[in-house]
Amino acid sequence: MSTSDTVRQPIRSTIPARLDRLHWSPFHTRMVIGLGVAWILDGLEITVASSIAGVLTQGNTLHLTTAQAAAIGSVYLIGEVVGALLFGKLADKLGRRSLFMVTLGVYLLGSGLTAFTLGTGTGWLIYMYATRLLAGAGIGGEYAAINSAIDEMMPSRYRGRVDIRINGTYWAGSILGSFVAFLLLNALPVSVGWRIGFLVGPALAVVILLVRRNLPESPRWLITHGRLKEAEETMRQIEEVATSGGQVLAAVDDSDAIVLQPEKEYGYLTFLRLVFHQYQKRAILGASLMITQSFLYNAIFFTYALVLTNFYRVSANAVPAYGLAFAAGNLTGPLLLGHLFDTWGRKKMIAGTYILSGALLVASAWMFDVGLLNAVTQTVVWIVIFFFASAGASSAYLTVSEIFPVEIRAEAIAVFFALAQAAGALGPVFYGALIGNGSNRTGLTIGYLIGGGIMILGGLIEVLYGINAERKALESVARPLTQVSR
Repeated sequence: MSTSDTVRQPIRSTIPARLDRLHWSPFHTRMVIGLGVAWILDGLEITVASSIAGVLTQGNTLHLTTAQAAAIGSVYLIGEVVGALLFGKLADKLGRRSLFMVTLGVYLLGSGLTAFTLGTGTGWLIYMYATRLLAGAGIGGEYAAINSAIDEMMPSRYRGRVDIRINGTYWAGSILGSFVAFLLLNALPVSVGWRIGFLVGPALAVVILLVRRNLPESPRWLITHGRLKEAEETMRQIEEVATSGGQVLAAVDDSDAIVLQPEKEYGYLTFLRLVFHQYQKRAILGASLMITQSFLYNAIFFTYALVLTNFYRVSANAVPAYGLAFAAGNLTGPLLLGHLFDTWGRKKMIAGTYILSGALLVASAWMFDVGLLNAVTQTVVWIVIFFFASAGASSAYLTVSEIFPVEIRAEAIAVFFALAQAAGALGPVFYGALIGNGSNRTGLTIGYLIGGGIMILGGLIEVLYGINAERKALESVARPLTQVSR
């Protein structure tokens, strides 16, 4: 694109209205497949890494200490935060498409290089941590760029259900990762199986890169950056796919146009200024939803194995089977409840899933404390709780993507994602201390009460500050910073 293609005078465009009038077409299917895989990759990567971490302490692999192996996951999560913040800013500056190609490539490179950790010395340990940091950075960047692109190109009537379901596919990746790790570690020599495990994600990423090559830049992002000709051409191609599939597109009234004045680039300072002066309630809402779900999820997911082994005396070898059931419950919630976020509405569903899952966790605390549960019924209780909590957690990402302007959307997702990860990191430590050696249930009972209360608090904040964004144009939910009139 040449500088001459960038328009600096006011732009009048009906592109947002034209995007929202579309019904589902093959373009949207390709977009969901090409972009939605980010969540699957993250679930796959974390599950494979955690499953493999144990064997990396063996003498015939990398002979790591337990602490060194456990740190692999922490380094990956730190990478996600760094990547989200770095690539989030670049996604708002350079475009969604530029970044969702780069971030997937960064992940592919990082995870692929992990498999080629060839030695056991300090240098090779640093090398492995560096590759995990790189892989995490790629996935963190994916979250910011991908959620922005999907929301900006998805018709408003589908935006809620698509976001909820895509975010929920993290658990499809987790299920896939469990099977991959089990098969590789049991069907192949351990010294080979762990390496192939880190190559499964990159192999999938190569295929997805080919799909993404044919996906366009977000027309909404293009017009806010003065690239009108490119935006119109992209819009023409999207509409052409729809009409070739049989859709009859009614003309968009000129009254639905918006007028934008492309300006200088924005950044985190602009975001912080808006948070403290214009969008305080939205910032409280976004932070509350993201932090509460992250704390609860990390607290339960990273300690459920300890609960099963310490309180219910489940064999460590049998824990993965319970984990698969847990993941299945998390996956089905967003898939089955997703459409209700568009039909019943955002506030009802977000507040409802948060409050209901919190209340169920509080009830389960009592059942756990009085000894009503065994390993199977405890897992069933978790499945029911996270059937709702998973849909609620997915809606947190949808919320922060919708309620901030297009010019800083990716940065908003990055900031709240970073806050959520920081808070979530406290959960496993806190709950691990409460579990102890499993001799006393009181501590974990209190922990479950706290976790349930935190989720209920998130739901109540949604009741107070939530926004009914269902079936509304993004521009009516969060006015673009560059918009001068409608």
